[in-house]
Amino acid sequence: MEQILTALDALQLKSPRMITIPPEATLAEAIEKMIEYNIGAILVKEGDEIIGIWTERDHLRNTLMPGYDPKTNRIGDSMQTVLHSAPADTSIMALQDIFLGLFIRHIMIVDEGKYIGLLSIGDVIRAALLQKDREIKELHQMASWEYYENWGWDRKHRSKKKEQE
Repeated sequence: MEQILTALDALQLKSPRMITIPPEATLAEAIEKMIEYNIGAILVKEGDEIIGIWTERDHLRNTLMPGYDPKTNRIGDSMQTVLHSAPADTSIMALQDIFLGLFIRHIMIVDEGKYIGLLSIGDVIRAALLQKDREIKELHQMASWEYYENWGWDRKHRSKKKEQE
C-alpha cells in the first residue's frame, strides 16, 4: 500500500506559499489580495512573524459591526490571533479529526518550529480523496479480474482430475 499522506504532502499538492498582509493594511486591501490569489483566508504578518489570520467569514461577521468600513478598518484590529497548528508529519486523517474536533477551517503547518504553510479543510479533503483513490487503484491491481478468473483454478482442476481417476 501507498504511504499515508501527511500535512506536508497536502501542502505540496497546492501552492505552499503563504499569502500575507501587514496588520496596518486595510480590510479592503486584504480583500483585493484574497481575490487576486483566489483564497478564503489571509495571514497577517508583522516582520518575520505570522501574528493572525483573517478570513471571508471574519469579513462577513464584521459587516454587522457599527462603524465597519473596509476602506478604513485595519486588518490588525479584525484578525483572529489564535492560530491552530499541526506538525508537518501529521497524517491527513489526523488533520481531518482536528478540523472536525475544533470546528475550524484553517490550520497552520509547522516544521522545525516554523510555519511552513496554511491548509484549509478543502485542501485536506482533497488530499484524503486522492489518497483513497490511490488505495482503490492499488486494491484493483491486486484483485484484478484475472485474479478472480483464476481464483478457483486449482480447485476446479483437482476435482476434474479426481473425476478422471
